[in-house]
Amino acid sequence: MNQNGSPKALPIDWPLPGHEPKDIRILVVDDQEIVRVALLKMLRKHGFTCGEAADGYQTLEIMAHERIDLVLCDIRMPGMDGLSLVKALAHRIPEIAIVMVSSMDNAEMAMECLRHGAYGYVLKPFKTNDILIAVANGLRRRMLELEYKDRHRLLAQRVLEQTLVIRASREEVALRLISASEHRDNETGAHVRRIGLYAAEMGRVLDWEEEQVECIRAAAPMHDIGKIGVPDRILQKGGTLTEEEWIIMKTHTTMGANILRDSTVPFIQMGARIADCHHEKWDGSGYPRGLRGTEIPIEARITCLVDVYDALINRRVYKRPWAEEEVLAYIHTESGRLFDPDLVGSFFDHFPTFQAIQLQHPDRFAQRELPD
Repeated sequence: MNQNGSPKALPIDWPLPGHEPKDIRILVVDDQEIVRVALLKMLRKHGFTCGEAADGYQTLEIMAHERIDLVLCDIRMPGMDGLSLVKALAHRIPEIAIVMVSSMDNAEMAMECLRHGAYGYVLKPFKTNDILIAVANGLRRRMLELEYKDRHRLLAQRVLEQTLVIRASREEVALRLISASEHRDNETGAHVRRIGLYAAEMGRVLDWEEEQVECIRAAAPMHDIGKIGVPDRILQKGGTLTEEEWIIMKTHTTMGANILRDSTVPFIQMGARIADCHHEKWDGSGYPRGLRGTEIPIEARITCLVDVYDALINRRVYKRPWAEEEVLAYIHTESGRLFDPDLVGSFFDHFPTFQAIQLQHPDRFAQRELPD
């Protein structure tokens, strides 16, 4: 302290603008009390808020309950030595800065401490300026690394926000295309939304990365986009299709794939595969190419299953909904024929989740549209 009782000025320019030394909490760790007393006196004289610990274990206990900005630590201590303490605190760097103090003039030991995250190394017997400079440099580096982490976190957040904006704009284009096909078909907007949600949930069940989950959530609703190219006389026919009409109806798969083909956007690329293959069957009896088993893209197998489930369980303007037990019995019967049996197993294992999606996103029909 100087004559008026204020902390003694530091012998170097203070490197933390906006922070006073009294705001910095330093923990002095040394098994020799005489060394701790000397360091504490030195640091407190310059205004730092200090605490002390006699070994590594006591240090960890203190740090579990108190905020510490910098640890000034001896290397050679009984029990947990300084290097072991640095390793134990490595995951908390740079929130905590660590400066080593040791009587061992051992370059290899110094480098080992620095490799594991220590910010500096001071030899005993130390001078006041050596300690203060090491402390100031450690705190300065800590501040810079924390600022870098904050900037990195802010940049990552901005990138995420921009990614979401771009994704939303691309998905809006896709949804407008889907909307155009809905106006010509008997499906509902809620149906295609549910298909995306079911498919995304199946992706999570299969432990997909979240990016792939988002892809199939946006892509699966485009499965029937090719119906925009099917003539109204066939698409809206109330009775059974003729053989010729059925051949034309089947072309909605390849037409959908052609609409979405050659995109550079991942979810539209996936949408093209789904549109092309969602009527292929596990046993090879589907169309348009008669693919079998795992020859069918996984996203198309998923969409096939959830599309059939949703079509059967829900009301349409041309039919009443099936009872839930009838739908589940049908899916069970078609496992290994129409559907991938592994996906059917996952579907039944997590059925309450799919059931909840169906209940939370109901169709909206005008009363005059409902079948008798």
